[in-house]
Amino acid sequence: MHRILITGKNGQVGHELQRSLAPLGELIATDRQELDLSQSGERIEQALDRHHPDIIVNPAAYTAVDKAESDEETANAVNADAVGAIARWAARRGALLVHYSTDYVFNGDGERPWREDDATGPQSAYGRSKLAGEEAVRLAGARHLIFRTSWVFGAHGANFLKTMLKLGQERDAFKVVDDQIGAPAPAALIADITAELIREYLAKPAGFAFGTYHLAPHGETSWHGYARYLLQRAASSGLPLRINPADIQGIPSSDYPLPAKRPANSRLCCDKLEKTFNISLPEWKSGVDQVLAELLNGASGNKGIPRE
Repeated sequence: MHRILITGKNGQVGHELQRSLAPLGELIATDRQELDLSQSGERIEQALDRHHPDIIVNPAAYTAVDKAESDEETANAVNADAVGAIARWAARRGALLVHYSTDYVFNGDGERPWREDDATGPQSAYGRSKLAGEEAVRLAGARHLIFRTSWVFGAHGANFLKTMLKLGQERDAFKVVDDQIGAPAPAALIADITAELIREYLAKPAGFAFGTYHLAPHGETSWHGYARYLLQRAASSGLPLRINPADIQGIPSSDYPLPAKRPANSRLCCDKLEKTFNISLPEWKSGVDQVLAELLNGASGNKGIPRE
């Protein structure tokens, strides 16, 4: 039986990966206590030696985008140095490495969806650390899949969707940025696509199309449009709100300054993924609907809609 190690089991994607990968082999789901990516490469490789996985799936990351501006050393340790150590171990052992990256590796300009072969140009410490992680994987020469994604959300863990639901119940007015464009990516979709490709790899490793792929739903919206759609759906599903979703005010990014620059263009072109693996990705609204329904129903042991 194949041994599959998942890092960051308590994160949004890590939680969903445990569900999606369970049928594929023996799962070793680790948290920071069991596999701390801020440790030295030697310690990380020793941990991998103990578990000796055939497949490593790495959703763990330093994701405090603003904090990274003043703590780039730690961001690099987790997002680049640790990833390099994992990739070198995988290369020596012939293991498959699945790693997740971000649209922050690009400069965030323009309106065309980013393709895998577009020039990178990160504008933040977080983006630089994630790009360095990608480069470390490629340099190690391991069999790998790198998925770039953006605006990840799910029923588990903190994220924009859950924050908006909470605000919608607490406030009768608030503002959301309307000049950053992307597609909200459900953690469940990321996990399911990961499982589908690993299943294909296990069935036919020879000739498998390793490499870097963009993974996001079809369509696009702003954070403001995302918030309005979510709360409109929540209201129509019977969730009592203090705010009328139509009254959520859109503002430019300049009115909400943050330490790290956010990409204005987070669009990702996923044609390569769909064509290479004959995959049809859904529209972004369907993932929002599914997670909202899960929260409203309190499914899978989740505590449901966040409240005071």
